Amino acid sequence: MGLQGSAIVALAAATLGASLGVAGWAVTDHLEQDDDFCNACHVSVGMPLHREIRRDFDARPATSLAGAHAASGSTLRAHGALRCIDCHGGASLLGRARVKALAAKDAFFYAAGRFEEPRSMRWPLWDEDCRQCHASFEARSDASGRSPGFHELAVHNAALGVGCVECHRAHATRVDRSAYFLDTQVVRAQCARCHSEFAQGG
Repeated sequence: MGLQGSAIVALAAATLGASLGVAGWAVTDHLEQDDDFCNACHVSVGMPLHREIRRDFDARPATSLAGAHAASGSTLRAHGALRCIDCHGGASLLGRARVKALAAKDAFFYAAGRFEEPRSMRWPLWDEDCRQCHASFEARSDASGRSPGFHELAVHNAALGVGCVECHRAHATRVDRSAYFLDTQVVRAQCARCHSEFAQGG
């Protein structure tokens, strides 16, 4: 095969690869709309992926922050119930590409029989994923004299270097429902990054 033939084969392969990539992106966009698809893979016989997370997500009353979001989904999203992909889909093109890359990697290892369910979030949500719904935290006028909430202080809405999910752990279940599903020890550890009095033993 001459140089021209090799160039044609390379162009055809590139075109086919791009077409399959676009088709794969579109097909997975459709499939991801269904939470059952998101946890359909079985990591061992009879045990679906993220079984406990899905159970807690669907629990009523909610046992996790994600479950609380799901329970109030009809007031948060135009389509009604909140789905896994609404938080885990990526809010920007770069975020979507990141999600697709991780999904493709996981699918490859699943098909190869080498996939293990992750014990923690390998690629945590970005703040932009949370800000799709929680765009801003403005101070509320309140004459009651109460202390302002965390996000009512302007300094806490600056670039703190603390991501939303570092305090708001969506799928944790050993949390205080009355404290907005926050884990006190986790939050204190984040506060201690700026406020030494919150450090252990402080």
